[in-house]
Amino acid sequence: MVARRQFLQGMLATGLCSALSRHVFAQSDKLIMRPLGTEGVQIPAIGMGTWITFNVGKLRTLRKQRAQVLDRFFRLGGRVIDSSPMYGSAEEVVGYALEHTGHNDKVFSATKTWTSSVEQGKEQFSHSLDYWQQQKINLLQIHNLVNWQGHLETLQELKQASRIDYIGITTSHGRRHSELEKVMLNAPVDTVQLTYNLIDRQAEQRLLPLAREKGIAVIANRPFQGGPLVDRLQRYALPGWAAELGCDTWPALLLKFIIGHPAITCAIPATSKVEHMQENMQACKGPLPDQQQRQQLLAYVSQL
Repeated sequence: MVARRQFLQGMLATGLCSALSRHVFAQSDKLIMRPLGTEGVQIPAIGMGTWITFNVGKLRTLRKQRAQVLDRFFRLGGRVIDSSPMYGSAEEVVGYALEHTGHNDKVFSATKTWTSSVEQGKEQFSHSLDYWQQQKINLLQIHNLVNWQGHLETLQELKQASRIDYIGITTSHGRRHSELEKVMLNAPVDTVQLTYNLIDRQAEQRLLPLAREKGIAVIANRPFQGGPLVDRLQRYALPGWAAELGCDTWPALLLKFIIGHPAITCAIPATSKVEHMQENMQACKGPLPDQQQRQQLLAYVSQL
């Protein structure tokens, strides 16, 4: 009887462990989602930038290739695509890719107003709707704080009319943080976009804590410093514990460092290659580095 009881208990334990194992695997297979602000829609923590990479003009071969990149992005669970009138033909190419891949209903569109003229800003918004082939833009951002006081009223009107869902403001390359801080303190913005990566961490000092305090979503641009950071690190082995986070590439680990910060809502790496999109989206699943691992990674990279 004892042997039988032990056998049954062992079988129960084995089944329980198996069930728990399946549960953990299922959990780790889910995308990491973040709310836009305190009560906003949930979005994946990895999005897609289009600076340079989608500025390919009318070249059909390149447009089709970008459509393949976008298709892989959506098939891996992506939603947020960030662009700007500043990026040449990028918005138009995004619209082409959305149409030719059939993912128009999945996109969370994030674009920008980039002009000193309020009237031209309204024209840019109209063009963006046409390029994206959308009825509304989910997130409209004032690019690099250009005439933000003038554009803010327009964006508020668009939001009240349900032409946009969220208002944002951006900067890049670590510039104009003092002015951005003033905007965050005094203006009704839902999101800020700024540069944050393993090397450029100035935002940790004031902007990221302020965003958490005010319930403002943060989109991290230039996660790879435009590419040089990955190029530099590719020559070296990953730290041994990277496997614990499900990372087998530097891009995935660098992105997990970024979205591992509690104030970061979404990182937007840009790429023109399907295989790189696969690496980027790997960072949107599995565990994130804890504070000790983040410090270990900083120390490891500083010695390379």
